[in-house]
Order: sequence, then structure tokens, then C-alpha cells
Amino acid sequence: MTGYDAASRKENVLLVHWHDLGRHLELYGASGAHCPNLERLAAEGVLLTGAHATAPLCSPSRGSLLTGRYPHSNGVVGLAHHGWEYREGVRTLPQILGANGWKSALFGMQHESAVPGRLGYDDYDVTDSDCDYVVDRAEEWLKATAQTRDSGDHTPFLLNTGFFEVHRPYSPDRYPVPDPNGFDVPDYLPDTAEVRGDLAAFHGSIEVADIATGRLLEALDASGFAEDTWVVFFTDHGEAFPGAKSTLYDRGTGISFIVRPPRSRSIAPVRYEGLFSGVDLVPTLLELLGVEVPDEVEGVSHADVLSGADRETVVRDAVFTQKNYHDSYDPIRAIRTVDYSFIENFASRSALELPLDIADSPSGRALGGSHLGPRSAKELYDLRSDPGEVNNLAGDPAYAAVQNELENRLHEWQEKLGDTVTSDAEGSAIAAEFMHRYQATLGDKEAVPRSPKGRDRQLKTPETRATG
Repeated sequence: MTGYDAASRKENVLLVHWHDLGRHLELYGASGAHCPNLERLAAEGVLLTGAHATAPLCSPSRGSLLTGRYPHSNGVVGLAHHGWEYREGVRTLPQILGANGWKSALFGMQHESAVPGRLGYDDYDVTDSDCDYVVDRAEEWLKATAQTRDSGDHTPFLLNTGFFEVHRPYSPDRYPVPDPNGFDVPDYLPDTAEVRGDLAAFHGSIEVADIATGRLLEALDASGFAEDTWVVFFTDHGEAFPGAKSTLYDRGTGISFIVRPPRSRSIAPVRYEGLFSGVDLVPTLLELLGVEVPDEVEGVSHADVLSGADRETVVRDAVFTQKNYHDSYDPIRAIRTVDYSFIENFASRSALELPLDIADSPSGRALGGSHLGPRSAKELYDLRSDPGEVNNLAGDPAYAAVQNELENRLHEWQEKLGDTVTSDAEGSAIAAEFMHRYQATLGDKEAVPRSPKGRDRQLKTPETRATG
């Protein structure tokens, strides 16, 4: 435990999450992706550089972050708007905290259920996930909650704020487009005018989301809750560019992750290089808040790291990731350590299976047919010399011992946690069944929001905030 007497003062939690960001921020070395408000947040807290989603897709990754269980365990192995749901009895973070005296609210994006009322929040508004709308609603809620606090109600809270940004499309009517020649193109993408234009539009959406995040943090300060609130910023998976989102490479599962402790704790900021999995968020927060971690939670707590009690002990020596269903069935499993990554592809597919929004993007079209070659059944990368995971060493006799060890560990993890991979034919049939089931429910008023309504909303810059 952290040594902090959580029982004497229950703390709050503010979750801030963006969509499809990966680690594409200047904080993590991405050229041109300006994020001054996130930089200030990181300067006051813990910047995690080794955080990974359990899956490179929206619903499965978010399901793990909010339950502490892997996708195959909690049931959300595919997209919620395709019909995937939590299994009966799976408890979410708001449900666990609610049973221990916390109230909760959700504003904006969630991607775990087509019926958000099932998720356990006391209050929610998912009608619009545009970042400015989300911050407006959260600011109203914080003001109202501060008034009840001032009247003597000190019930702690979980406030979950989900931005649609920085998901495609990057509308120039909503997001400013910076100079496409003012940054370096990531190594995994071709350096063409089309790709540069696509990245510039992406950077514009990052700018808008960062400004909104700054507004939200200001609202937390104005409410007086920053003294006793854990602020957790994260994204769901890699950026929506070919070779990132929907893959189990570092740029597919690697996620931005910042945690700022309550100011009253006076914890020194740090850049934490250790591995962290999406399933670790729930047990970490519960321990920090003094709440017992349920037995079904599969993650491990990093509470001592975040509290500053112990930043030397290695909490994790590996993370496990998986892909099952996105636009189609594509079963993949992986294990990643600090030095190596091993990926096993269980079905014959192209080298890159592009999600529809990426395939139809300027960057996707820029690939031509270069991504359509056959995919290797097994992939092994030496991250010390090849962090971009380009040179597949699977089958190389010089790395046979490493491959055997990682492959065995991956299979042992699957067996221990009951992760089975169905055949290609069976998995594809299941995907079709879920899609059919979802199509039958279209029209439900509580559907997962696919895009925000406020695309024509004026950008709220520091100069325009006061006028609306």
C-alpha cells in the first residue's frame, strides 16, 4: 500500500480521454503535434512512456481500461456499435466505486456499450462528444457539485469525460490546418504531400482537443477540487494511420498516459518508463482510493509508482495484447517486454488489414498496394536495435531461445486466463451474427455516438472562451 491514509479523506477521480491518439504528441517525440496543456499536466504528475492498450481498437481497449479485465474476459472483444457487450456480472469502475460511496458522471464519448445506462454512472450525457460540448457539460457539473460540497455534502466523485477527438474525419471547418511542411513525417509512413496534409489535419484536431483539455483543468481548479482529485489522461489505442491503429505493434497499442495526483499530496512529478497495461488502471485507482480490488480484476496496481512510495520496483516485465474483431475477424495475440515483442497471427491475412476509415484516408491511399502482401504467421522484433518493428526475426536461429521463451509465455498467459482463439471460419461467422444482431437494434436512443453533433461549433480559444 502507499502509506496514505485514504480513509481519512476520500479523493476524487477525473478521467480525460481522447480518441485514436496513440502517442502522437510532442510529449512523446511526435514532430508538430503541439499539446501545451498536456505538457503542463505532465509537468505536474507522472508521464507514463510504456503504457499499452490491451487491444488496438476502441471498444475492447476501453472495456479493459474501465473493468481491469482483458477483452476476452469482460466480453467486449469487438466494437460496441457492432453488438459486443460486457458479459453478465462484469463490473465497471463506476459500479465498483458506487458500491463504496462514490458518485459518478459521464459526459461525451464512451465506446463500451450501445446502452450507456448499463455502465453504472449516476449521471450521463452522451448526446454529443465534441470536446467543447463535453467540457461545457463537465464544467456545469463541477460547479453544481462544488455547491453541494459547500453545503456540507463531501461525497467523492468519479467524473469521466470522453472526447470524440482526435478521431477521423479531421474537418477543416472545425479544426485549423497547420503548415504541412512544418514537421517530420513518422518513419512508418511514406513522406508524400498527401500524407503530410493528412498529418497536418490530425495535428489541427490535436490542437483543438488540447485547448479543451486546458479548459477542463481550469474548471477543476476553479471548483476547488484539484486539491483532492486524481486527474488521469489517456487514449484508447494507436493513431488512425496505416500501420498503427488495428495492429499489435508499439504504434498500435502504445498509448499516451498521464496521471496528476491531488495537489494536496505534494507528490514529485516523474517520467515513468515502466510497462503499464490498460487492465492496470482499475486496480491502481482502487488502491490509491483505499478501495478493495475485486478478485476478478486481472490487472496489477501501480499505486506505489503514482504515489511516489516506490518508483524502483519493476511492476510489470511484460504486457499482453490481443485483436479479435474490428471491421472483420482478425485474430492476433502478442507479448511485449522492454527488449522484445512477439506477435502470433492466427489467420491468413494481408500484412496490414486497414480499418475502413484508414483505408479511405489520404494516408491509406498513399500505400497503394504495398500493404497487401502476405502476413507472417509469427513475428519477433528486437526492440533494442529495431524499435520500429521492421525486421522480423521469427525463425532466425540466433533468436530461437528468445522466440521460444516468449511464445511459451504467451500461450501460458492464454491458458491461464482462458483466452481461446476460434477458427477463421467460426470467428467470421460470429462477427456476422453480432453485426446482424446490432442492425436489428438500430434506432435505439441510447446508441453509441459515432461522431459528435457539434462539428460546426466555433473553436473555443483563450480569446473566445468568454464569449461562448
